[in-house]
Amino acid sequence: MAVDASNGFPRLCAALGVFIGVLSLGGCMNPGPQDPVRVGPFFVPTNHSGDPSLGGIRRVVMLPVWADSAIPPESPEMLDPILTAALQKENRFEVVVLSRDECRRRFRAAALGSSSALPPDLLATLRREFAAEAVLFVDLTTFRPYKPLAVGLRAKLASIDGARLIWKFETVFSSDDPLVTNAARHYFLERDRSVPGADFTPAVLQSPSRFATYVAAAMFATLPPVVAPLTVKPAAQK
Repeated sequence: MAVDASNGFPRLCAALGVFIGVLSLGGCMNPGPQDPVRVGPFFVPTNHSGDPSLGGIRRVVMLPVWADSAIPPESPEMLDPILTAALQKENRFEVVVLSRDECRRRFRAAALGSSSALPPDLLATLRREFAAEAVLFVDLTTFRPYKPLAVGLRAKLASIDGARLIWKFETVFSSDDPLVTNAARHYFLERDRSVPGADFTPAVLQSPSRFATYVAAAMFATLPPVVAPLTVKPAAQK
């Protein structure tokens, strides 16, 4: 019986193409149980501080990401939706996003830095227009979109009445730090299972947007909890 090579050969080529594509994207099979990508050590941000809890904060206005003139303007714009998605996933309060166009229309600037001189009517306007109880500033301090990738963020969450600084954060995440590499890959380890057995986590070290996704999640994980954790007092000794 004759074999129709015209059908078999293209199918073989297609299968090989898929296999090569998986290898080039994933790089290797899933990390073993003792691989540092699974067990660490991982980078843990420490340069942050905040109140014991959010103290009843229910609605927060998130301003556009700000950066100084040394960083191309498209870089903070690229981070806007990434940071918004990461903050919303924390589910700690309702997030009201102020777009760059709306910020420019209301305050004559596309973004406002946490350490910059602020419009005198900023807080009053946000309280009146959005019934917000706090405002979130995020500054992009470092951005290197080529290997080794690096993203530096400074953030401040302030009460809308200006009475208190609820939380502040400042850290540079660089992929030339093995601890950052482990943490970034670990973040995506269980999030992309489209091809069973393939490891796609090395892609985070080649994609500025994916690396920034990890950075945003790591930063917002340090926000104060909604309710302060209970402290158990030791029992009095008899």
